[in-house]
Amino acid sequence: MRVVVLALTLALVVSSGQHVNFAPNFATSKTYVYKYEAVLLGGLPEEGLARAGVKVRTKVLISAFAHNNFLLKLVEPELLEYSGIWPKDAFLPATKLTRALAAQLMTPIKFEYTHGVVGKVFAPEGISEMVLNIYRGILNTLQLNIKKTQNVYELQEAGAQGVCKTLYAITEDEKAERILLTKTRDLNHCQEKIIKDMGLAYTEKCVECQRETKNLRGTAAYNYILKPVADGVLILEAAVSELIQFSPFNEMNGAAQMETKQSLVFLNIEKTPVVPIEAEYLHRGSLKYEFANELLQTPIQLIKINNAQAQIVEILNHLVTHNVETVHEDAPLKFMELIQLLRKAHYEDIVMIWNQFRLKPAYRNWILDTLPAVGTATAMKFIKEKIITDELTVTEAVQAMAVSVHTVTADREVIRLFEALAINNKIVENPVLHEIVLLGYGTMVAKYCSEKVTCPADIIKPIHDLIVEAVAKNEINDIILLLKVLGNAGHPISLKSITKVLPIYGTAAATLPVRVHADAILAMRNIAKKEPKMIQEMAIQLYMDRALHPELRMLACIVLFETRPSMGLVTTLANILKTEENLQVASFTYSHMKSLTRSTATIHASVAAACNVAVKILRPKLDRLSNRFSKAIHMDTYNNPLMLGAAASAFYINDAATILPRSVVLKARGYLAGAAADVLEIGVRAEGLQEALLKNPAIADNVDRVTKMRRAIKALSEWRSLSTRKPLASVYIKFFGQELAFANLDKPLIDQAIALATEANAKSALKTLLSGASFHYAKPLLAAEVRRIFPTAAGLPMELSLYTTAVTAAAVQIKATTTPTLPETFQLAHLLKTDMMLETELKPSVAVHTFAVMGVNTALLQASMIARAKVNALVPAKISARLDIKKGSFKIEVIPVAVPENLAAVHVDTLAVARNIEDLAAAKITPIIPAPMLEPLSRDRLTSRITSSLARSSSRSSEMLDSDEAADIRHLIKTKVIHFEKKYCAKLATFGVKSCLKVGSENAGFIKDTPLYKLVGKHIVTLSMKAAEGAAIERVELEIVIGQKAVEKLTKPINLSEEEYAEGEPVLTKLRKILVPGLKNGTVSSSSSSSSRSLSSQSSSSRSSGRSVSSSSALSSSSSSRVNSKAIDAAAGPVSKVRSSSRGRLSSSRSASSSSRSSSKSLFSSSSSSSSASARVKKTVTYNHKFQKNHIKKTIISQGTSAAKISRSRSSGSSFEAIYKKKKILGNTVAPLFAIIVRAVRADQKVLGYELSAYLDKPDARLQIILAALAEDDNWKFCADGALLSKHKVTAKFAWGAECKQYKTMITAETGLVGPSPAARLRVAWDKLPSALKRYAKKIDEYLATTVLADLIEGKEENSEKQISLIIVATSDKTLDLIVKSPKRTFYKLALRLPIALPLDEVSGLTPFDDNMVDKIQYWVSKANAAECSFTRDTLTTFNNRRIKNETPLSCYQVLAQDCTDELKFMVLLKKDHIEHNHINVKIENIDIDLYPKNNNVIVKVNGMEIPINNLPYQHPTAKIQIRPKGEGISVYAPSHGLHEVYFDKNTFKVKVVDWMKGQTCGLCGKADGEVRQEYRIPNGRLTKSSISYAHSWVLPAESCRDTSECKMRLESVKLEKDIIVHGQESKCYSVEPVLRCLSGCFPVKTSPVTVGFHCLPADSTVNRSGGLPGVYDKSVDLRETTEAHLACSCTAQCS
Repeated sequence: MRVVVLALTLALVVSSGQHVNFAPNFATSKTYVYKYEAVLLGGLPEEGLARAGVKVRTKVLISAFAHNNFLLKLVEPELLEYSGIWPKDAFLPATKLTRALAAQLMTPIKFEYTHGVVGKVFAPEGISEMVLNIYRGILNTLQLNIKKTQNVYELQEAGAQGVCKTLYAITEDEKAERILLTKTRDLNHCQEKIIKDMGLAYTEKCVECQRETKNLRGTAAYNYILKPVADGVLILEAAVSELIQFSPFNEMNGAAQMETKQSLVFLNIEKTPVVPIEAEYLHRGSLKYEFANELLQTPIQLIKINNAQAQIVEILNHLVTHNVETVHEDAPLKFMELIQLLRKAHYEDIVMIWNQFRLKPAYRNWILDTLPAVGTATAMKFIKEKIITDELTVTEAVQAMAVSVHTVTADREVIRLFEALAINNKIVENPVLHEIVLLGYGTMVAKYCSEKVTCPADIIKPIHDLIVEAVAKNEINDIILLLKVLGNAGHPISLKSITKVLPIYGTAAATLPVRVHADAILAMRNIAKKEPKMIQEMAIQLYMDRALHPELRMLACIVLFETRPSMGLVTTLANILKTEENLQVASFTYSHMKSLTRSTATIHASVAAACNVAVKILRPKLDRLSNRFSKAIHMDTYNNPLMLGAAASAFYINDAATILPRSVVLKARGYLAGAAADVLEIGVRAEGLQEALLKNPAIADNVDRVTKMRRAIKALSEWRSLSTRKPLASVYIKFFGQELAFANLDKPLIDQAIALATEANAKSALKTLLSGASFHYAKPLLAAEVRRIFPTAAGLPMELSLYTTAVTAAAVQIKATTTPTLPETFQLAHLLKTDMMLETELKPSVAVHTFAVMGVNTALLQASMIARAKVNALVPAKISARLDIKKGSFKIEVIPVAVPENLAAVHVDTLAVARNIEDLAAAKITPIIPAPMLEPLSRDRLTSRITSSLARSSSRSSEMLDSDEAADIRHLIKTKVIHFEKKYCAKLATFGVKSCLKVGSENAGFIKDTPLYKLVGKHIVTLSMKAAEGAAIERVELEIVIGQKAVEKLTKPINLSEEEYAEGEPVLTKLRKILVPGLKNGTVSSSSSSSSRSLSSQSSSSRSSGRSVSSSSALSSSSSSRVNSKAIDAAAGPVSKVRSSSRGRLSSSRSASSSSRSSSKSLFSSSSSSSSASARVKKTVTYNHKFQKNHIKKTIISQGTSAAKISRSRSSGSSFEAIYKKKKILGNTVAPLFAIIVRAVRADQKVLGYELSAYLDKPDARLQIILAALAEDDNWKFCADGALLSKHKVTAKFAWGAECKQYKTMITAETGLVGPSPAARLRVAWDKLPSALKRYAKKIDEYLATTVLADLIEGKEENSEKQISLIIVATSDKTLDLIVKSPKRTFYKLALRLPIALPLDEVSGLTPFDDNMVDKIQYWVSKANAAECSFTRDTLTTFNNRRIKNETPLSCYQVLAQDCTDELKFMVLLKKDHIEHNHINVKIENIDIDLYPKNNNVIVKVNGMEIPINNLPYQHPTAKIQIRPKGEGISVYAPSHGLHEVYFDKNTFKVKVVDWMKGQTCGLCGKADGEVRQEYRIPNGRLTKSSISYAHSWVLPAESCRDTSECKMRLESVKLEKDIIVHGQESKCYSVEPVLRCLSGCFPVKTSPVTVGFHCLPADSTVNRSGGLPGVYDKSVDLRETTEAHLACSCTAQCS
């Protein structure tokens, strides 16, 4: 076929010889008449369901009035609405709306039209934007870009919806002389798309999530029939079909759709021209859609505003009146109506309403709660003015501003309002308000810029100026606040200001605290979302700077991965890590990469793949780093069919592996409908908190509660003396990526806390309670308003929106009374002698409405699909509480109150709604699923339909049902199951309550079994609670009584005699043997089943009125009614069989090697076995050591003790039974410690419930707890009886059932030894258990065996059938062996490493501070994670477990460890005397402690005074320092000073520092920060590679020979005594690391070679020989050579 354009050209050239225009053209002096119709319908695509829509029907007249200018007029326009079942129902005329808009619709408009392209549009001012957009929809059909030389082509074409990708295809119908043109517009690929998002500023588009499937997809097809005419072409017919589909889930699972159809059909040509009206035609834009007041119109309701002020007052009256005690069910909708009215109100209207109601608290609260949700600049202006004029309280201002920040629409005017507030003196003077306003300023900038392609720089400039000023003044708090503002704003231009406070730029920034630098790095995260490449460059630069603090580098790592780096960048990071010296940074980065490899979220797919490669590179080197190093954890899940996901990240940043980390960041992220958002983030920095906590003043454990409280307040007031510049801790919280607030735990905050905790405030609150208080609380909230508005082809807007509003209310009445009555001027101490009663009545209620909308929304008409969810809840309560401190009695009464039919109810329905502003009464609402489809299908109906189908098919030749008939029947059957209803009820008869949960659903799942279709329909969930059948409950009481008065409250007699049950059992056993001849002696376990059933049924029936109990749980197959001593003795037997083996002994030392997995293999003899049930071969082993009880051991050792003591030291079976038989019921001889009674008092005065009593027998160290049912005919009880048999053993017996005789078990915990290692054992033995409990225990055992215990070593041993045991063996203070034994299997776990050290010395009773429990606990806490440095045989092991061969110089002190902070809390020095004995000197504050050997003893001196060994332990009178003997040496303890322990004996010494000193120490023992790669750091900060040079650098040099220290050496830089060629030049070299040399006038008598670094200069350089090279210790290392270090010197008389 010839090209259409060429054919037309030739034809016209031949006929007329003139040039032809192929664009649509309307000739002058002619009026073209068209018939136009536009239909918009929204809903699900299937027929038979409800839809909502709009139709526009009219004639269109087009005529030219000037060159390229035309007039367009509508004749007989008509608007119609639709809400019904498609396609059965018809459109209904909106007569009143058509009449109201007739004048506008019939007013001609002007438009430019050149070569088929619509240009400017002109219209009188009186035409609204909505009507003008309808005109644009008509003009949109005239938009044609026809090219002369192409049949098929693609371009970005302007239209009503923006500039979008458009494909043209042109063909020619030669016979009909018509040109057929088709164009399609891809609405998903637009160069400039007309769209408006609201409430989405905090989200980021997940491009990867929508790469294959999209939630929102649209396309439009235009079909034209054109007729060639003289001046171009005439549009004979235009048909437009546009389809926009949306689903919150994957579109492959179905989607709702909005279908638009337009039809423009040529009718005729008239000669009467269109005449414009006599009005000024204004330029009103172009063909592109213009947003009108639909931005202020909520799609969930349509309100006709006649008198805004009066309507606002009316709704306020309704809200205040109907939400006093409980929330009205329609309160959320009324709240939205109030928001809608206030959005359209003028500033003056709001002021008048405020002046009318500001003195009425209820009205005032509703106004102040609503205005922030209005979200307009007018509302924000009002709030600002009232804050400045002090018409709002501080609380009201804080609340209004905090909400406004996130609800107000950001524009230039609002940003200027925030800027003015930020510098207002009244705001600046209030720290909380100032923080909210400034952070809100940043949030406003972020929201404003989210809608702009390029964001103007001037809106953030005021913050840049403020931060420059703050840095100049060194105002740390202001700098931090302003950095957070920049972080909220996320403006790319702010990066320059942020980098000025980072230590990589300039010395001024380097002096700022680390927390400032940390906030500066975190401030780049929101910028990274917009400019990832720019932030990547900065983050990688920070990360690679090894001079930075490790915390800053780890934060840079967080920022870097949030930019989703490329494969190349991640690989670069891995290469950097290969040579990383800081293990904290290495561990953090590696763990971050490793956790990202497990990510399943689509958005992280590329990063996960890159990290997977990086982890493979780094795994051999970094995979075994322990948990004491910093970690990053990322977990996520993503469901692609639902397009729903969640992610959680945790960043644990630490620089010294302390218990309290330096910084912790927790973040939650969500993915929904193709968008991602950082939902919540919480960050905590604990810089000085741990140290402050462990420095608390001691409190004796025997003081009263009041004294303890006073001491706690004293500790708090002591914290007030802390520096105001360094907080103890800080915390921040972010919501959707915006920082809402942050706080520092510092001096000002502590001052405020102390000010609040005053006696005056407490007395004021108590007086209010005594006089009675009654108040009503109502609080509305606009929780969500998310909208997306975009035009359709017809010019009407389509909207997708989600709204959630909630209103909560509570009516509270509270009154307190005291007996005796308190005097007028009472003190708080009087409360200790009064009986106080508090009566409270509460009625909390809440109503929540959620709307999801899709459809047409304008200020004049709405036609949409609405999913509406309503939640209502009301939980009334009446409680009376009574407290008598003097008598130790506390009682709570819950009095029944009238409750509604449903405590909580959720109703969900989906509707098709059509309404217009002129006839709201005629609004039509149709359920999407029609009522006939919801009717259940009866059997008769189904039979008749099948019969009729068969009858129809029988007349045909086929014997089978027609496929359509079969499908029809299947459809009928399916419709029967769409109705789902379930009711779940639970009855608590004891308290007379029955609760039911009802769930019902009628949905469209029968059409498609997908989430979207299952949501469509009706759903209901209700929770109800009502009185159970039987006598009414008058009240429910909870009473707690402490002390001797408790016995008066106990009403249930206790009888633990066993004779009646014990006598009957042998008879039943014999009878069963007679009845069952095949029963063997070994199967006695089932012989008592009948008696058990009898007892069970009897007790169960007697308790049926009191509680619901499963009858099956009372059955048992156990053989005995009690745990006898034989069972216990069997339980105490050997843990396993012992095999003779030369490898079967544990090493007596607790070295690191003995705790490793390889060395622990010597504990076992192994053999291999195979199992048919498992494909793998397990290693079966036997542990070759018995568990030796300390309890029994004590008996053997204490042979000289009395018989009573020996009896107390027997095995658990005999000793506990002896104690138990002596006094079965302690209540007969001992008053209860306390009693707790829960009872329900019925109207017939019968009492139901339970009572719990506890008894303590101090002489026998026995505790008995009994729980009994209060009902007279219920003998069910639960008995717990425990005894501390010795300090090494505790045994407890549990029994329950009828009189505690049905089921019994015994639990024993004891300490002992396995070989030489301390161990603990926990055993659970039983004789009789409920069958249900055994069934569940079996399932748990099987589950644990296949999951938790699957990776453990399985042992080959014979175990007791009725016993479970767990043995824990401490092979060292940081490694454990675990042995788990159940009736069927034994498992071992070897060398389990612990993050903290176990207090093994405490097991031996060597704990210091025995006289003070608080100090003892503090000692244990500090020891748990203390760092240890030890010295044995000239080898020193540092805090970081690095071994150094230390050759200590004679007579010179060497710094072992010291506090390197400004406080210098302690220092530990080492010196070797002339006979090479070690001396230790410990300096704590002004106290000197010397430890040294003499005559095979260790001498202790404190400040020069010798402390005899016989006087130890020694407690310093003023400081928390204790000295006591330990083993063969002496230990010094000072944990509150940072020094946990210094141990010294003749051959070894140990130094332990507490956890909070890690990373803050220095000296030969190191920094205790876990950084083994940076261990050899000398005092000037340089990292040396020589351990000898490192050790010598910590020697305290002498100044002269006259030094009292007797040290004759000093540290100096030495010259290399040989010629050297460096870089091809003869050079002289000087050491950059200090070398030990004798003083002038002394000569060495002992030397040692040492390798140090040298810096070299040209040989001809001038250097002062005596002075050496200036600044040599700061020079670079050119080479490393060996030189001589002096270790001992002898001096002449000339020594100076």
